[in-house]
Amino acid sequence: MFQYDFMIRALIGALVIGLSAPALGIYLVQRRMSLIGDGIGHVALTGVGVGLLLDRSPVLTAVIVSTIGAVAIELLRERGRTSGDQALALLFYGGIAGGVMLVGLSSNRSNANLMAYLFGSLTTTSRDDLVVIVVLGAAVLAAMLLLRPALFAICHDEEYARVSGLPVRTLNVLIAVTAAVTVTIAMRTVGLLLVSALMVVPVAAAQQVTRGFRGTMALAMGLGVLSAGTGVWLAGEADTAAGATIVVLAIAGFIAIAVGGAAWRLVRRRVQAIPHTADVEPPDVVLER
Repeated sequence: MFQYDFMIRALIGALVIGLSAPALGIYLVQRRMSLIGDGIGHVALTGVGVGLLLDRSPVLTAVIVSTIGAVAIELLRERGRTSGDQALALLFYGGIAGGVMLVGLSSNRSNANLMAYLFGSLTTTSRDDLVVIVVLGAAVLAAMLLLRPALFAICHDEEYARVSGLPVRTLNVLIAVTAAVTVTIAMRTVGLLLVSALMVVPVAAAQQVTRGFRGTMALAMGLGVLSAGTGVWLAGEADTAAGATIVVLAIAGFIAIAVGGAAWRLVRRRVQAIPHTADVEPPDVVLER
């Protein structure tokens, strides 16, 4: 099936998202903001509605609107006027309501177009879409890798990072902006409503078997690429939705790793509980006359 150009573009786009989304997601998981991808996805839907209403590129307007929304929520959270869960609620409800309203007002009310943005339409990725995905995905990946020590510091202990002289606000805004960019470029891959799974599930799976931050990040990126590549191939063979197939495979991988890790720890504890022959002293022998 990879003799067709659209399938090659779909595979490349999925691999880029599968690599960059977990690289960002590990910082979101560390900050206990795993669901922010869903919130930004809802805001991006408002951007799609703006694009359809103004007859402009929905991808471009979604990038702009989701970036503005993510930065605004981050600034509200930082100033302490809005807690994390309330900020996510604002993203969820305001974004989805604004998106549905604007799509209804636009002249292009095609449900097929809206479903393509909500749940992905990987096989319709054009050459221009692929260029945008590769360029922005590479930028997100480079930022997450090159700034890893500083980003880890603010995610682990923000007060310590501020005392150490790190630009905490700038780094927080950077995470918000890269999250918005990642969600937007993943519209064609897994859809706005499913992209958060690629940010969180590979990281959660890697945490089952790794200890250090660097190892978790590397394994999560590997699992994301594996889920994305296998998902595109399986979707082509089984004629299923590529985005949903990728997410289902990622969740299946998490379950397999969690069950396998638990079984391995159980076996190891039982082996350690068995005394070694060399460590057992022979019992005293009582001779009877």
